[in-house]
Amino acid sequence: MDYKHAADKIIELKNADLKLRDKLIQSGQLGKGYNEDMEKLHNRNANTLNGIIDTIGYPTIEIVGEEASEAAWLIIQHSIGQPGFMKKCAKLLENAVKENKANPKNLAYLTDRIAVYEGKPQRYGTSFDWDENGELSPNPFDDLTKVNQRRKSIGLNSMEEQIQIMRKQVERENQLPPKDIEERNQKYNEWRKTVGWIK
Repeated sequence: MDYKHAADKIIELKNADLKLRDKLIQSGQLGKGYNEDMEKLHNRNANTLNGIIDTIGYPTIEIVGEEASEAAWLIIQHSIGQPGFMKKCAKLLENAVKENKANPKNLAYLTDRIAVYEGKPQRYGTSFDWDENGELSPNPFDDLTKVNQRRKSIGLNSMEEQIQIMRKQVERENQLPPKDIEERNQKYNEWRKTVGWIK
């Protein structure tokens, strides 16, 4: 597979993902559990991207261009049903960041997402969920001062600013907190066990 073909394919996968997400927002389905169609699409995209990565390596900007590199990261972020693939990509992305070939912000988001699914505190505060009060809040992190320092070091805004941005976004998308947070959390934990995030 040549790099141009790989880039086009990765962008195509991302567009399918965003199209389905938009459809779920329009129908008011986004945020009501992990939609079955979305789960299938995420897994299919992850499998296709995994094949591309095995062929060309991690899709950095210099290999596939900026648009396809960002698209690959989005597909990886959404491959939540495949812990092994996400962790493999995190290692590859970490190496690419060390070589100045990838965006450290993307690594921060991916590292946090993996930590949250494993039930560990996040380092950059990039991952959010509904809290017991029905407000969108950051998932647990280690220490606010340290998180803000880490965020600043890679060019992210402060935690306080990001909380406001995220809460406005869910309002715009008409996303509502789950009616029964306990039941939702129970289903979430069962799902994490099923796909292998936790034992």
